[in-house]
Amino acid sequence: MSRQRLFAAACATLGACALLLQLWLNLRAAHTAGVTEWRALWRYLGYFTILTNLLAVLALSAWAAAPFGTRRRFASGVEAQTATAVAIVMVAVIYHLLLSHLWRPEGWQWVADQLLHTAMPALFALHWWIAVPKAGLRWSHLPACLPYPVLYAAYLLLRGAADGWYPYPFVDVNVLGDPRVAVNAVAILAAFVVLAGLLIALGRWQARQTSQVQPAK
Repeated sequence: MSRQRLFAAACATLGACALLLQLWLNLRAAHTAGVTEWRALWRYLGYFTILTNLLAVLALSAWAAAPFGTRRRFASGVEAQTATAVAIVMVAVIYHLLLSHLWRPEGWQWVADQLLHTAMPALFALHWWIAVPKAGLRWSHLPACLPYPVLYAAYLLLRGAADGWYPYPFVDVNVLGDPRVAVNAVAILAAFVVLAGLLIALGRWQARQTSQVQPAK
C-alpha cells in the first residue's frame, strides 16, 4: 500500500473514532437529561458536521481501498473527492466563523470538537492536495459540489418542521422566521460556490504545475 493510501486510511480511522466519540458523548448527555437514546441518535444525525465527517470517512476509505487502476470510480474519483473536500472545509469555515464562540467545550467534548471541526477538515484538504490527481478536474465539476448542501438544507428544514428542532441558530425557523432563514441558506450556498470555485482553481493550477515538471518521454 502506498503512503498516500496509508495516510487516507489513517485519516479515515481518526474520523471514525471522532464520530464514535461524539456519539458516545451525545448518548451520555441524553442519559443524564432523561432523553431516550433514539432521540439522541436522531439529533446526532441532524448535524451537518456529523454527516459531512461521515462522508469524508467514506471518501477516504474508498481512496485507501481502491487499487490504483480503479480510482476513476465514483467514490474515489476527482469529482467526488473534490466535492467532499468542499463540504468538509466548509464545516471548519462555518464552525469557526459562526459557531465556535457560542460554547466552550471541555474534556472529551473539546477533543471531539477539535477533531470534527478542525483536524478532519485540515487532514482531508491535505489528502485532496497531495493524493488526488487533478489532471481531470474541470470547471464543469463545480455543480457537483452543490447537491449535497442543497439536499442537507431540505433534510434539515423537513426535520425541523416535523419536530421543531434545528441544529444551528442561523437556520432556526422558530426564532428567525422563514424569510431570514431563506436568506441565510442562500448566503451559505453562495459560500459553497465560492469555495468550490477556489478549490477547483487551485486544483487546476496544481495540475498545470505538475505537468510542467513531468520528464519528457
